[in-house]
Amino acid sequence: MDMKVHSVFSSVFIIMAFSMFAFGVQAYEYSVYVSPDGDDSSVGTSIGKPFRTLERAREAVREIKKNGTLRYPVTVYLRGGRYELSEPFVLTMEDSGTESCPVTYTVYSGEKAVISGARLVTGWKKGRNGLWTADVPGIKEGEWYFRQLYVNGESRYRPRLPREGFFHIADLPDGGLDAPWNTRNNRFVFSPGDIRASWKNLTDIEIVALHFWMDVHLPVISVDEKTRTVTSSCSSSLRLTESFEPVGARYYVDNVFDAIREGEWYLDRQNGVLFYKPLPGENIMTAEIAAPFCPQLVVLRGDPDKRESVEHVIFRSLTFMHAGYNLPSGNSGAAQASIFLPGAIEATGAKNCAFEDCTIANVGTYGIRFGEGCFYNRLVGNELAYLGGGGIILSGSGADKPRWNWNGHNTVTDNHIHHVGEVFHAAVGLLVGLTEYDDVSHNHIHHTRYTGMSVGWSWGYNRTVGWGNRIEYNHIHDCGQEWLSDMGGIYMLGLAPGTVVRNNLVHDISSYKYGGLGIYTDEGSTHVLIENNIVYRIGTGSPYYQHYGRENVIQNNIWAFSKDQMMFRMRTEDHISFYFEHNILMWDDDTPWTGPDIPMDWVGPNQWGNTWADDNFVMDYNVYWNPSHPDFMFKQWTFEQWRSRNHDVHSVVADPLFEDPYNDNFTLKPGSPALKLGFEPIDMSTVGPRR
Repeated sequence: MDMKVHSVFSSVFIIMAFSMFAFGVQAYEYSVYVSPDGDDSSVGTSIGKPFRTLERAREAVREIKKNGTLRYPVTVYLRGGRYELSEPFVLTMEDSGTESCPVTYTVYSGEKAVISGARLVTGWKKGRNGLWTADVPGIKEGEWYFRQLYVNGESRYRPRLPREGFFHIADLPDGGLDAPWNTRNNRFVFSPGDIRASWKNLTDIEIVALHFWMDVHLPVISVDEKTRTVTSSCSSSLRLTESFEPVGARYYVDNVFDAIREGEWYLDRQNGVLFYKPLPGENIMTAEIAAPFCPQLVVLRGDPDKRESVEHVIFRSLTFMHAGYNLPSGNSGAAQASIFLPGAIEATGAKNCAFEDCTIANVGTYGIRFGEGCFYNRLVGNELAYLGGGGIILSGSGADKPRWNWNGHNTVTDNHIHHVGEVFHAAVGLLVGLTEYDDVSHNHIHHTRYTGMSVGWSWGYNRTVGWGNRIEYNHIHDCGQEWLSDMGGIYMLGLAPGTVVRNNLVHDISSYKYGGLGIYTDEGSTHVLIENNIVYRIGTGSPYYQHYGRENVIQNNIWAFSKDQMMFRMRTEDHISFYFEHNILMWDDDTPWTGPDIPMDWVGPNQWGNTWADDNFVMDYNVYWNPSHPDFMFKQWTFEQWRSRNHDVHSVVADPLFEDPYNDNFTLKPGSPALKLGFEPIDMSTVGPRR
């Protein structure tokens, strides 16, 4: 910086702006102003003389801290407009505030500030067949590459085949479709005509296969049309079949120039040319066309190993958009929950920081990721939408590392997370992984292509960091959407003493082949309290499912309507699996479903799935009702035979008297037999975001 400017800035910056704080209390603050039309050589402390960049504002905050401990809060006001990043905006320990004097980045009143990691594409020329082209600097030189594009704030997609639905793998030349399920494949046999060797820029084409609980991205290196074999530079991590059955996986072929149609684009990386075919009525000359350049937008970079943290930094009412992501060479992206993805906003070693009332949209990654050393942070009232990856990840180190590398005591409430997994389909809405004592409540999660919310990140009964979390009052629906298998509205893993899953509304969960479940306690889920939830309309699975675990308490829930089973217990063990008491289960074998947005008939299940021959579970004080067949069986046992094994001794088979269960009203009428057994009515009036 010019020394004269620096001196002027230092002297002027001490001037403080007067502002009003909460409850009518007057207080002073240090104010910094930024505008896309500003000037980084300006003083920045006047609304009429703002800085131009966030980096310059960050330097200003550091300047004020050089004068000693903060005496007043610092607020960086962003005027309306678009802030284009050429690299992530990074804050470190020296950018921290204090509890009484936080550093806040927020939009100026009544305006909208967009922090974008994209470069705008201009210079369009009209070509043939409705295609427009633009030269994109840096592409053919290998300086950058993008796989997402946004037109006027909306996602546009690369051309794919088939245009609707999926192809199916015909055979696997390495071991066949019945090879061991964990066989890795980097090639497969396709059906006649599905893939062609003559396609433009063949090695820029990608096969996206959907199998088991993962999507796998396979860059093409060769196509042999005589043997109908396509070979990739990457391998899957599991056999390329739909599931454990020997049936070829579904797949689509992405980035096929020859298939381009309206609303789609293609990047010719060899020549650095972007092709786009506008939608009807779309004026490409006035459209804002944004291509992601930065892989991340904001990074809070502490160092847990050195016990250094970014603290008391707040981002409020800002919009973050256009972070891109490309898989590293040799990585097919085969991982549960697409856990490898970074966050457009990412934190390591952050304490008492917050993102409040922000929008994170149109990014190719997870929206927010808080990792090791992140404690007492707040993610409140944000909207995360149209994400190539998932919504939010909270996950630190395992229990084998020092406690300061863990993650916990965070607040994730009142967020709206929707339309996630648009590129990496296994990504989840909200992942509460290796973390403790978090408050995860009043969130609205919907339209995912895999699990809605995942809790825990360890398999079996090994020690882990994943206890004491509160999962409450979340509304989770339209998850899975028949893309992948083995998933749930709320999916749980590992030891979780003190974890509570309470008062959640979960419905319309559907996998593709198997395991589309409401609340799913998977491998080793232990000492979880699941109560006061309403779970209904479940396809290819059951409202409640336990793979294996220990002494979970499932009480005072409503479980209703499933296309398969109502309950599933996968494994017998030499301890109590769960205590299942004061629940209501309703299903209907014969009545076609007439509820909203369900185009098929919903037929009822054979009540219990898999293994119930042992007695290492406790069930009582429940109400069961199947209006089509009130004489249903408990697996292969009649109700009296079931009771003779000391299960459901006080339970009844009776109409629970819901107000209108076929139209999602599970309020109990007076006189319900469930009330007589001690069932407590469930209040869902405050479920979901409170703002």
